Amino acid sequence: MKDILTAPFLKEMCATTANMYRLGWDERNGGNISWLLDTDEVGEYLDLNHVIRTIPTGFDATALIGRIFIVTGTGKYFKNVTDDPAGNLGIIRIAQDGTTAELLWGYTDGGQFTSELPAHLMSHIVRRSIDPDNRIIMHCHPDYTLALTQVVPADERAITRVLWQVMTESIVVFPEGVGVLPWMVCGTNEIGEATAEKMKDYRLVVWTLHGIYGCGKTMDEAFGLIETVEKAAKMYLLAAAKPQLNVITDAQLAAVAERFNVNYRKEFLDL
Repeated sequence: MKDILTAPFLKEMCATTANMYRLGWDERNGGNISWLLDTDEVGEYLDLNHVIRTIPTGFDATALIGRIFIVTGTGKYFKNVTDDPAGNLGIIRIAQDGTTAELLWGYTDGGQFTSELPAHLMSHIVRRSIDPDNRIIMHCHPDYTLALTQVVPADERAITRVLWQVMTESIVVFPEGVGVLPWMVCGTNEIGEATAEKMKDYRLVVWTLHGIYGCGKTMDEAFGLIETVEKAAKMYLLAAAKPQLNVITDAQLAAVAERFNVNYRKEFLDL
């Protein structure tokens, strides 16, 4: 059996959480990540027949029975993951009842997965029905994205247009735009259900005055989607107090999308 601390997926979780904390996206214990792992790969590092304990998930994830995830822990600080992965992360498997997680590794202080695991599992189910290669759900609190929701209506078309118009690559990176939810109480199945519904049409969902959810086939894809939204939001807010002399027009946005052969949300443009 290989040493779990050398596993590529564990190293990438450590590197990503450290980077997100450094960027200020995950203050204190804010934010969470879940990653659907390859069962055979996990089996190289862990005895899959050894269940440390079981933890109720608070959600019927029958569609994910037998699937294994590495998940950030509730109340844990991303800044501490690298120094103590086993205390801040856990590897879980959805049990045969669909409502219980079997802990295979981690949460060594008796803790458990993020309180938003149901929201993650709901989004995993939806995104995998669209793209079976989807493996990452990432949630964080980027500064400029949150600030943007204070000054732009909590409307998908309005926010998407702002993000597309200030930075040329935006429409290429997220041509479907961004989904937007009004403010809701976090950590509930209700916000999870609403996010999953948006995930049917978007890979990014902004939670007004809270944060953002992103998904992807890889950690880089999910991170890169959020990173691009945050950069565009920053560009908009840095210039918002001054006369807007230049903006990418709708015709120019369409031209960029066609040049890069992306299927953009045409109803968000006035053409």
